[in-house]
Amino acid sequence: MSVQPEPEDILVARHGPHVLHLRLNRPALRNALRNQSLREIAGELARAEIDDSVRTVVISGNEQAFAAGADLNEMIQKDAIATQLDVRTQYWRAIARFPKPLLAAVNGYALGAGCELLMHADIAIAGRGARIGQPEINVGTLPGAGGTQRLIRTVGKPLAMKMVLSGEFIAAEEALRAGLVAEVVDDADTLGRTLALATTIAQKSPLAVRLAKEAMLQSFELGLEAGLLLERKSFSLMAASADRQEGIAAFQQKRAAVFSGR
Repeated sequence: MSVQPEPEDILVARHGPHVLHLRLNRPALRNALRNQSLREIAGELARAEIDDSVRTVVISGNEQAFAAGADLNEMIQKDAIATQLDVRTQYWRAIARFPKPLLAAVNGYALGAGCELLMHADIAIAGRGARIGQPEINVGTLPGAGGTQRLIRTVGKPLAMKMVLSGEFIAAEEALRAGLVAEVVDDADTLGRTLALATTIAQKSPLAVRLAKEAMLQSFELGLEAGLLLERKSFSLMAASADRQEGIAAFQQKRAAVFSGR
């Protein structure tokens, strides 16, 4: 059996029994995302997917930066063909397809690839001092990991156009109003609040959480009738689960439910 190399660009820790915490760890470069960074994130998520003890995952940076963009030193070495064939796309796809809840704790700069990573999360909590943007236009290019597509679907055409075409950043409170983040808290509380929310979600039925996430994400791809059909099938599937039986019994007995994921 091959031995997995120790990650270098992220720090991996557990928060309680069911929350995995991935901390970006390139502080000298404001956590700029290189291929290795994304490979390590995708690899940890792949392991978390098959680990039943992991129910939610939190990604964070540090106080100065969530991630201030892609690593330009790496990108500038690639021509058009190398860029098109870059394995980086596969890592982004793996992150997007992670089926368990993925939360982002955002302090400082979340720019370019950092903003795109934020948008790959299901829930983002931002510190008041966070600055979020897609400034690729300032270096003669455009977003390349979903920034034009996910941003406009999230915040709408006017704000997305402004952010992408001007390269200007937005503050955390504007990101909250636009629906780009779910909450804004004091900078010192960002990670703690995100871990607490991840812990709350981890206490729910893993099956119901996973099916609910899938149904909501499919709403971007399906028409209303197809989406409602998927929702109903998922709802019906839960009727055969031990988790639903436990949830109803716990409610009736006025106790906390203990979900098994079965």
